Amino acid sequence: MAKKQNKKNNAKDTKSKENNQFKEIESKLPKDAQKKLKAIKSKLDKFQKTVLKKFENYIIGIALLPPKKPEKDEKPSEQINVLVLVDDSDSKKMSKDELKTKLSSIIEEIAKDVDKNLAPQTIILSELWQGCYDAKYELLELIAISAPVHDTGMLSAIKIAEIHKSMVIKKFEKYIVSYVLAGSLVQGKATSESDIDVFIVVDDTDVKKMTRAELKDKLRAIIITMGMEAGEITGIKNKLNIQVYILTDFWDNIKEANPIIFTFLRDGVPFYDRGIFMPWKQLLKMGKIKPSAEAIDMYMNSGEQMLKHVKFKIRELGMEDTFWAILTPSQAALMLYGVPPPTPKETPELMRQLFVKKEKMLEEKYVKILENNIQVRKDLEHGKEKELSGKEVDVLLENAENYLKRIKKLFSQIEKIKEKESMLHIYDTIVTIIRDILRLEGIESANDSEIVNIFEKEIISKG
Repeated sequence: MAKKQNKKNNAKDTKSKENNQFKEIESKLPKDAQKKLKAIKSKLDKFQKTVLKKFENYIIGIALLPPKKPEKDEKPSEQINVLVLVDDSDSKKMSKDELKTKLSSIIEEIAKDVDKNLAPQTIILSELWQGCYDAKYELLELIAISAPVHDTGMLSAIKIAEIHKSMVIKKFEKYIVSYVLAGSLVQGKATSESDIDVFIVVDDTDVKKMTRAELKDKLRAIIITMGMEAGEITGIKNKLNIQVYILTDFWDNIKEANPIIFTFLRDGVPFYDRGIFMPWKQLLKMGKIKPSAEAIDMYMNSGEQMLKHVKFKIRELGMEDTFWAILTPSQAALMLYGVPPPTPKETPELMRQLFVKKEKMLEEKYVKILENNIQVRKDLEHGKEKELSGKEVDVLLENAENYLKRIKKLFSQIEKIKEKESMLHIYDTIVTIIRDILRLEGIESANDSEIVNIFEKEIISKG
């Protein structure tokens, strides 16, 4: 049910995209052709509305196909060729052939009711993919030159991938082994905004002028640039996510049972294959591609290694990260107060003596947080404690957050004291200077309360 709802939402999201593509095509045509296209679009809209009303949860694409080229001396046909792509992945009550026959019959009747010239070609998704498995790419080529009327994302993905594939093969046919559509689109989990995942296998077995890594990097850069160009040509904004593999690496990944490569083989649909991908796919399906004993051991050990790494990171959080997070600001507070930065061991006691007891600016509990953190680090460092639990780390983090908030407040308090001290220092300096000037004038003594008046009377007033 959720899947059907997703398709409904996707259809709404992409409605404006199809309209934009039609407008773009229309703008490039002569005026007579524009008129004709508008008339066709009106019929297609009516056809689309009726078909979606009846089969909305199953229709993943409707597209206008180019007219067939007339034979010599034959008049151009008035027939309007329409492609209807149907998702048959949920079909369980009848066979694929029965489903296609039944849908084709109903859709043809709908087309006749709209316009006798409408000629729908109903294709089920499994049929489209099977054509790719059999190296029959005619349907892909048709979709690439079609104009989508309704699209949940699949037609756009096929269109941009097919155009990109053509560009890549035209330039690097000698090296390209397979061009495969993969990811959420072929798994039936895609939305209209999903990335379009493709992977390309490059033959590196006959490379002589450069290293395999150089070949991969060089081709990858050009192929990704072509992906951007394909997006500009088609006007499709979905990101074309391109993975480039060299054949030797791909084979190593199969032997090592790399889960990503196994997923590619299991779900991927080849848009181009020189007889490498499909045999591997069939062998995997038959259970003939199995991970080696070494690969199994490696994956088994990787779990234990990851667990050790997690424990180490938790230990590091308590031993280093939270420790330095509160120690360094503490030393900064002491430096602001005017004390040289002490050692970590001396810091808590100095904080206690200066800020808790002498200035009464800090509460004792914050010094204890610092002491506790230093002790935790010491216990872990010397092996007294082997590891920390997640709960203990949570406590350390919470204490560190509270400590830092209080230290910020302490900074403001220290700054106020320093401002006061600075003002007193300036006052004393000015009074001393005035006394020195008065002595030069023969006035040896004066009270602090009178000194400014005497200075004004004896020095300033007399000039």
